Amino acid sequence: MKLFIKYMVSSRCKLAVSNELKKLGLHFIVVDLGEVEIMEDIDDEKREILRQNLKEIGLELIDDKKAILIEKIKTMIIQTIHYSDEALKVNFSTYLSENLNHNYTYLANLFSEVQGSTIEQFVILHKIERIKELIIYGELTISEIAWKMNYSSVAHLSSQFKKVTGYSPSHYKQLKDKRRNPLENIGE
Repeated sequence: MKLFIKYMVSSRCKLAVSNELKKLGLHFIVVDLGEVEIMEDIDDEKREILRQNLKEIGLELIDDKKAILIEKIKTMIIQTIHYSDEALKVNFSTYLSENLNHNYTYLANLFSEVQGSTIEQFVILHKIERIKELIIYGELTISEIAWKMNYSSVAHLSSQFKKVTGYSPSHYKQLKDKRRNPLENIGE
């Protein structure tokens, strides 16, 4: 049985969910970002307990098919931008429609309707947050970050970064108080 969980965006979230499942005596096959597969069916009482326990740790069990699809879109974007070292060989629209078996126009319209912003805006916000992280680490040059994040040029990265943050990447690097946003709050 598959369960879908909103705001599950990190390894810590996966660990927290695993612990909640164990507390309820549920055996899981996979605990992944936004999605859990358990071996047994879950009755209404255990489902409600799990729902409450997840809520207490800032996560949300979701049942609505459209909400699940939105969460899958977000999870795929987050996974690709924040946790994958391989650059996408295709654009996000192709990647999402192929992996979610839906026409991209449908996905984009649904996402905009529910989220109040576009998939493209969500992607950009996550890319900028990842760029902030890479700048803070200081291991890569801006050119290397641009290549890693699949930008056509440093100028394109810099322009988009400044539009979102108000700072150029080099100015951001010099700031003493570098602000980053939790992944679950980006695009909400």
